[in-house]
Amino acid sequence: MPKTELKGRIERALEWMELSSRADDLVRNFSGGMKRRLEIARALLHTPRVLFLDEPTLGLDPQTRNRIWERLLELRQEHNMTLFLTTHYMDEAEYCDRIVIIDHGRIIALDTPANLKAQMKGDQVFLSTVDNKKVVLEIEERYGIKAESDRDKVWFQVQDGALFVPKLVRELSVPVLSVSVRQPTLEDVFLKLTGREIRDEEASGQEKLKGTLRRMGRAWR
Repeated sequence: MPKTELKGRIERALEWMELSSRADDLVRNFSGGMKRRLEIARALLHTPRVLFLDEPTLGLDPQTRNRIWERLLELRQEHNMTLFLTTHYMDEAEYCDRIVIIDHGRIIALDTPANLKAQMKGDQVFLSTVDNKKVVLEIEERYGIKAESDRDKVWFQVQDGALFVPKLVRELSVPVLSVSVRQPTLEDVFLKLTGREIRDEEASGQEKLKGTLRRMGRAWR
């Protein structure tokens, strides 16, 4: 590739990620967000048809995350680029046309964001009362709705939550302290399909290698 063409591509990639003013700076002086944007800029040098992104905004502040996604979506539109993304941020997954949910290395769901959320079959209702355990039993006995609770709140799913809640508040024998209704999110879908327990994950191969090298470095000293 001619040097002039390479230079033009570098300048264009840095401009895409708003790093043009730092083109001559040492990377070691960059913030974490700038380094992440630089990684994406490097991947854009050849204007790929498919851009693979692995946790592209992990650990970044909300402003930087938002700006990176604005640029990525613009690039997708301008260059008909396919974004192939892995993420634990469910709000980022909302940008995708199709989502695959993987649990323990197995695909357990594959669909559009709208269709996945439709699986929840109702709105999410959250209550805070003076006796949450009693409210759970009363909701199940009176309305046949499966409810769950912890020390702070009661939650359940129901169709047309905004219409159901006033009736519920009037008829419960326990005073309601607060109530909220929201439509299901991808995070709700993910928790429903994979469970709510904390996962103890094994370190990746790269993390294990780094640990081994650190131990070897201490031994050599």
